[in-house]
Amino acid sequence: MPKEYPNRIQKAFDEIRFGPARTLNLRESLPTADQARARTESWVRTKQVERAGELLVITGRGKGSDDGIAVVRKAILALFPSLRRRNVITKWEEHTAGSFVVTLAPMSAMFEAPKRRREKDVAVPIPQTLSALSPETLKLLRDLASASLMMLGVIGSEQFIESEMTSKFSKLTAAIADSEDPELELRAAIQHALDELDESA
Repeated sequence: MPKEYPNRIQKAFDEIRFGPARTLNLRESLPTADQARARTESWVRTKQVERAGELLVITGRGKGSDDGIAVVRKAILALFPSLRRRNVITKWEEHTAGSFVVTLAPMSAMFEAPKRRREKDVAVPIPQTLSALSPETLKLLRDLASASLMMLGVIGSEQFIESEMTSKFSKLTAAIADSEDPELELRAAIQHALDELDESA
């Protein structure tokens, strides 16, 4: 089994490779298993919207836990398959005994994720109309809906486009629920999704 950090050189390499923006250190805050799971899912979803690439999730080895059981590590390992099924990540691998490298799925995969009965969706209130959004955001959301329908070979009527706009709004806002400026983050997320569609066209 690999050691948590065999030497300072390994730690330095990780800091260069991932940096603070792509590192989640759960070991420092000593969360419960449920807190660690919720925090990790929210953070990883946000990083998917940011198209961050590879992430480092540090869980620790559980040395400070009761009976030496790594409850946080176990909870995060159980979360990864769920995130992969929902197209948030594509893979994960043990990096050290107390950390994992996670590879994010592209944003376009987010819209293809199947719903599973046993997994609850993130609770995001969906308004009956999107009129509260700014004209700039609405235009981007409409562009994304239209482009997505075209990729599927669907010539979108207004009804199809509005339904697709609501669907995209639901999935994207689930990933930025904790943002201080959700509409700004929403516009950035929509633009990232549009960029991915352009790249795959």
